[in-house]
Amino acid sequence: MASIKIKFRPSTVEGKAGSIYFQLTHQHVTKTHKTSYKIYPDEWDERTKHIIFPPSRPERHDLLRSYRKKLKKDLLRVSECLAYLNRKNTPFSAEEFINLCKKRLSTNTLTTLMNPIIDQMKKQGRVRTGETYLCALQSFMRFRKGEEIILDEINQDTIKSYETYLKQEQLSLNTISFYMRILRAAYNKAVENELTAQRYPFRHVYTGIEKTIKRAVPIQTIKEIKGAKIPSQSALDYARNMFLFSFYTRGMSFIDMAYLKKRDLQFGILTYRRKKTGQMLSIKWEKCMQDILDQYPANPTEYLLPIILSSTTDARKQYRNAQTLVNRKLKNLSSLVQSPYPLSMYVARHSWASIAKSKNIPISIISEGMGHDSETTTQIYLASLNTTVIDQANLLILNEL
Repeated sequence: MASIKIKFRPSTVEGKAGSIYFQLTHQHVTKTHKTSYKIYPDEWDERTKHIIFPPSRPERHDLLRSYRKKLKKDLLRVSECLAYLNRKNTPFSAEEFINLCKKRLSTNTLTTLMNPIIDQMKKQGRVRTGETYLCALQSFMRFRKGEEIILDEINQDTIKSYETYLKQEQLSLNTISFYMRILRAAYNKAVENELTAQRYPFRHVYTGIEKTIKRAVPIQTIKEIKGAKIPSQSALDYARNMFLFSFYTRGMSFIDMAYLKKRDLQFGILTYRRKKTGQMLSIKWEKCMQDILDQYPANPTEYLLPIILSSTTDARKQYRNAQTLVNRKLKNLSSLVQSPYPLSMYVARHSWASIAKSKNIPISIISEGMGHDSETTTQIYLASLNTTVIDQANLLILNEL
């Protein structure tokens, strides 16, 4: 039977702080793991195995309190290591025990787990995904008021409390689910790497996808947007052009538009790889697309559209600034054309899918045209886009009353 004890070893140098360490014993073999907590002999109670606060050094009391708190969490982690090995129901050595403890004690918090994942995503060019992981981590740390959480403390109660916090912040169910799914993916990675035991902490929180409100406008609204009298070269005109370009190109996302390169347009075919899925798409270059491009001076950079215009300024910052401007101006455009729904770049994408569906274009074709990795994603897009037919059917029934 394995045992765990907390010990204190005084320094051999007089007047110098000693070390707190864990003593792990299994099958008559004893191993030790030294912590980074340095204390003096009069700050340790050998009988209770606790840090105490000597009146002679009040200036160290805050530090000693933090040591106490950290030591309690460390003991929880070490105990979890033992419980994990016992649950496996296979023989293990004292060496395996101490190695697992060292592993969990060195990479033990949600932050130390997620930061390397975020850095790796950025190195792989998955910058947007890395940003979403960072956003989820920052949200959870706000819930914790900045206090770190060790992986072994993440349980169903913790995650349920976090969900309650997000609801109190009036976040939508889809946003809550978004954060939960990211944290669950990170947690499962920790379980896979034996950094913590699987406690299924996300079992009782919402991780689904709720149908959203309709975000598509009819073809008539697209025509009104195109024909609206807007001052040429104005910010509103720019936003209108970016919206229409997205619609013309089967709902191309703004990030993909921003990173289109001049070399992507060859022999009348625009070819690009989606940032989100990595899927390669090809679009026939039509006159309406060229008409938008002709309204602007040739881009001095390698990029095709007038979004990233400087090679000396961070490209991603330029893209995000342009996206913010466009979405802000599209709200003004909504009022101008009396759109039934607020306009955004996302509306252009949804509208193309909705109008394609209304033309009886097969779901498989719409899915391929939008660069979805499955028809299921397209079905989610289309599920709540157009209720007109249902409403008309309901009216026919009501007219019989």
